[in-house]
Amino acid sequence: MPWRTNLIYVYDATFDGFLSCVFESFSCRELPVHILPQEDCEASLYPIKWVDTDPEKARRVLDSIPRRISAQARQLVIDSFYTCLPDKERHILDFLRLGYQVGKTVTNRITDDRVMVLQKAVQHLGNEAHLFKGFLRFSVYGNVMVGVIEPKNFVLPMIAEHFCSRYQNEAFLIYDKTHRQALVHRPYEAVIVDLERLELPQEGAEEIRFQQLWKRFYDTVGIEGRYNPRCRMTHMPKRYWSNMLEMKDTLSADQKENRPSAASLTARPA
Repeated sequence: MPWRTNLIYVYDATFDGFLSCVFESFSCRELPVHILPQEDCEASLYPIKWVDTDPEKARRVLDSIPRRISAQARQLVIDSFYTCLPDKERHILDFLRLGYQVGKTVTNRITDDRVMVLQKAVQHLGNEAHLFKGFLRFSVYGNVMVGVIEPKNFVLPMIAEHFCSRYQNEAFLIYDKTHRQALVHRPYEAVIVDLERLELPQEGAEEIRFQQLWKRFYDTVGIEGRYNPRCRMTHMPKRYWSNMLEMKDTLSADQKENRPSAASLTARPA
């Protein structure tokens, strides 16, 4: 019996929901053109099939990966789901189909597009998570430290252990503005929750004073003779600056400098 290929799966955007789609694909012999989160579903010429999240089916799929492929493949699937890879769900499904065919050697097939695309996406995820361990800045509101990030990938699960271990006795919140989720930590307890938006109170006088001291320290330790903006952007990409206290003034100055003048907007070619 041939596999049906003329449909689109839609699910609730959770990892269990995606694994339920994998179960549906194999049990119904269907190879969807796309597997889309509900919020990304638009009008399509293909039939749309909603797949309910079933934790038991999801568990069966996840348990089958190390048993039939390898533990390394299981971790690659989990990490790939956190990436910003376009159409990641279909790429992961293709990888699993290959893995179930060839077994544990699948992750060694680095020249196969079905493997390489996931490995590159996970490498990008790991690099971004590593950068946020250094670029994340906290501000203090009352007794809680709050940091805001805007990552391309969903890095909160990747950086949670680092910050929970470093500030294990502190209450803090890291808000992922891109994915509208937050890591909420209080001493020896942490959870990632959905958070549509974050509204912060006015910064207190002590917090403002410490921000001023930090800016002064950053400006003081800089060596004028070694000033190299291009090198700085290589090690500290500009897209992170908006959430870094010491770089906000520099970013604002760059934006003003690059803003087109009124004359350039009204000028017409001769």
